[in-house]
Amino acid sequence: MGDRAGERLTGPKCIAIIGPLASGKTTLLDAILTRTGAQAANHPIESRSNGMSVEACFASVSFMGESMTFIDCPGSVEFALEAEPVLAAADIAIVVVDADDNKLPMLQLLMHRLEELRMPRILFLNKIDKSATSVREMLKALQPASTSTLLLRQIPLRRNGIVVGSIDLALERAYVYQEHAPSEIAPIPDDEKARELEARFSMLETLADHDDQLMEQLLEEIEPPRDAVFDDLAADLREGAVTPVLIGSAEKGHGVLRLLKSIRHDAHDVTRTRQRLGLGATDGAVLQVMKTIHTGHGGKLSVARVLAGSIPDGTELPGAGRVSGIYRLLGREQTKIPSAAEGETVALGKLDVANTGDTLYSGKSAQGPLAPLAIPQPVFAMAISPRDRKDEVKLSAALQKLMQEDPSLTLEQNPETSETVLSGQGEMHLRTAREHLEERYQIAVETRAPSIPYRETIRSSVIQRGRHKKQSGGHGQFGDVVLVIRPLPRGAGFEFTETITGGVVPRQYIPSVEAGVREALKSGPLGFPVVDLAVNLSDGSYHTVDSSDMAFQLAARLAMKEGLAAAGPILLEPVLKVEVDTPSEATARVTAILSQRRGQILGFDTRVDWPGWDVVEAMVPTAEMGNLIIELRSATAGAARYRSTFSHMSELTGRLAEDALNGKGKAA
Repeated sequence: MGDRAGERLTGPKCIAIIGPLASGKTTLLDAILTRTGAQAANHPIESRSNGMSVEACFASVSFMGESMTFIDCPGSVEFALEAEPVLAAADIAIVVVDADDNKLPMLQLLMHRLEELRMPRILFLNKIDKSATSVREMLKALQPASTSTLLLRQIPLRRNGIVVGSIDLALERAYVYQEHAPSEIAPIPDDEKARELEARFSMLETLADHDDQLMEQLLEEIEPPRDAVFDDLAADLREGAVTPVLIGSAEKGHGVLRLLKSIRHDAHDVTRTRQRLGLGATDGAVLQVMKTIHTGHGGKLSVARVLAGSIPDGTELPGAGRVSGIYRLLGREQTKIPSAAEGETVALGKLDVANTGDTLYSGKSAQGPLAPLAIPQPVFAMAISPRDRKDEVKLSAALQKLMQEDPSLTLEQNPETSETVLSGQGEMHLRTAREHLEERYQIAVETRAPSIPYRETIRSSVIQRGRHKKQSGGHGQFGDVVLVIRPLPRGAGFEFTETITGGVVPRQYIPSVEAGVREALKSGPLGFPVVDLAVNLSDGSYHTVDSSDMAFQLAARLAMKEGLAAAGPILLEPVLKVEVDTPSEATARVTAILSQRRGQILGFDTRVDWPGWDVVEAMVPTAEMGNLIIELRSATAGAARYRSTFSHMSELTGRLAEDALNGKGKAA
């Protein structure tokens, strides 16, 4: 057991607080700040929108002489990207969860991601005073969300069925909760001793799976030394072999001190985080950018973890700029400091080129990005425009700042519809972006559903003559063409050919004919771009004086306008291939939702390496995708997500086609 001794690491630590929506993460951070004397109780420090956190909040505190930075990450899946750059540079994650079966799918997503990142974690079982379910039953329900063993370190102390404290299984000591004050140590009641011994033995058995010496002691019924038990707890946590489970009530401050002490003793520091990220030896400082913030007066701030070395103010970071101000954060409060030491999490001023997820180096031995940020595919979109046209430039600048702060927002200019389309991870995500524009940047905006990129094609072939003739004194204008217009298979695109004989259309005018044809395809009889057809220039005539490039372009456009209208125009709608990740118990609901949206179900299969999850595949028209993510998340307790790619254009007829042509069709 001695070779696994978990020495206490005293360097600055960085702790991410994550968990499903409404599990109590922000309340826990407030309780931590109160317990460390950094913040008055009941004084939330992060920005909230509609009753929930929408961005990562950083708070650096001192606990028992050691520096710790806690980062409260949003629980909503729509703001999940906020946690990604935080988890990349953090040492450990506190996963906050309560006894709510509806949150299990989201907990599975979080735990799976932590395992992918090889991130040590502690599970904080919150709201223990309000739970009627036994802790063992709760762990039994939670265990499928974790491939590592959930190791219970405390059990609740109950009187008359009410939780009044906890029993620490490692210390073999009872603690009686005090309202917003440290718990009082008390002897373990006689009627709880048998339950405590059973739970402690179960904990030791789990630890013995990774420690042969402890296994021998248990077999020989020898009480293991307390220090050795703590060393095993620390070692197994750091290695990801177990996920310790602590209990408490963040709202009342219960269990917070034990949680802080566990982090102080058991969590590794930046030395292990460097190893996890694969950072080798360097000749200077290395920083990992966790968030970008645009302040009203101080400009741009890049919140970063110092992975190696130290950063004095004024340091030049190649490719990012010169540091202009270093700040320790406590929510919105900033304290300027002269430099940042290894392991600290600070905000750096005026690094205009740095982006969230970047790795910054002060030396010459740059090793490239350690944790590139993978941007999730957008699942919700809106067309956005300023209410006052004079604000267009101001809106563009504000949107760029929002996208720097939140890389999961994307912006696209659609030249076909002249729309500016803002996309993100859900309706609340984009509503928050709009609130920022209107409240922070004072820009009144209008939003609407983006236009559907319909197309049109033709059913039949036609031969159409187009003649442009105009005489207005001096030289006239004359162009005459005969076009053979025929449909092509779906997805074939456009094809132009010519079979002119005898020079009836001089060769120098043929490119002008093609240009006129292509121009006509931009908007057909139904008002949409025309696709999947072939046009052949078969005949025509010209005038030696009055013919010109423009005359033949106009003749071709006239022939196309009349020919397309006579060739049986039909409307085409885009269809996407959609893959939905869903908990298996919701698969039937997901397939029903897709079918109700005119989806063609291709099938479903188990998700690789995700026990209890399926992947449903379907073909779904773009017009049915608008609020699909809202319905999917509602049916899966917020856990479902999808990926989509363009598949093909499909003919649209009947009432749906009429609605689309009348502007009544569904939004994208």
